[in-house]
Amino acid sequence: MAFPYAHVAGPDYTVLLLRHGIPAVLFEHFALPAALDAYRRHGVTLAGGSTAFYALFLAEQRKQPGRPLLPALRLLAGGGAPKPPGLYHDVVRELGCALTHGYALTEAPMVTMGDPRDSHEHLATRDGRPPAGMEIRIADDGGIRLRGPAVCRGYLGEPDPFDADGFLPTGDLGHLTPTGHLVVTGRLKDIIIRKGENISAQEIEELLHRHPDIAEAAVIGLPDAERGELVCAVIEQPPGARELTLGAVTAHLLAQGLARHKLPERLEVLAALPRGATLGKVRKPELRERFGGGAARV
Repeated sequence: MAFPYAHVAGPDYTVLLLRHGIPAVLFEHFALPAALDAYRRHGVTLAGGSTAFYALFLAEQRKQPGRPLLPALRLLAGGGAPKPPGLYHDVVRELGCALTHGYALTEAPMVTMGDPRDSHEHLATRDGRPPAGMEIRIADDGGIRLRGPAVCRGYLGEPDPFDADGFLPTGDLGHLTPTGHLVVTGRLKDIIIRKGENISAQEIEELLHRHPDIAEAAVIGLPDAERGELVCAVIEQPPGARELTLGAVTAHLLAQGLARHKLPERLEVLAALPRGATLGKVRKPELRERFGGGAARV
């Protein structure tokens, strides 16, 4: 079972198991490498979770390169957090399995999902296509809106959240490709407004993940009297990595094609980014509170 059962994806997977007669291996807690023996013993073919889980499997594989970590594994599947394209390619190449990633939210547990038959380019850079009955509309501000039988009916004790056409605003930004694939580009609340320019934190994070001395990255906006907000990159480095400076990070981003006005003005390095317990999402509000005042690291 690739998610905690109490998570919205738990029922998704249970329906999959019952519909197709697939057995599942349930763990009291997910932990690597402790869980690997059971994965191997039961011949698990489908696993996953979220981006942090993919990275954990990959890290274990890299301890013994050339020896398959899970010989029976055919597919990692999940969602719940952005998936850097570089991580996709590393997983497919080193773990020797397919990787499909989707987009959903508690209010709509299945919005899009990657298809193993899609091309590597589609699976690395897009978030899949919707199932039958799920309608996706992109609003004028780039916001993703949803309508369909899998969408919740509203919030208990709260005003009606739907627009005039019955679509639910998700708070996420994205666009649809001509092939019907959804590309999620960030959160409406995760847009940094610097001197009146909108900057996507996710765009910068994906480029930071391409640096060999960066294991994880979170980009946040911090209050600034002159700019309105400044761009702060908070990174976690892998063991043995050389210490990075702000200059080295901005040079990398420029080489990757990032526009100069989007460059971070501040760099912070943590031993580990703060994460939620369920899906391993980075807790950005905690980072904003921690670094909301203070000098930049150069």
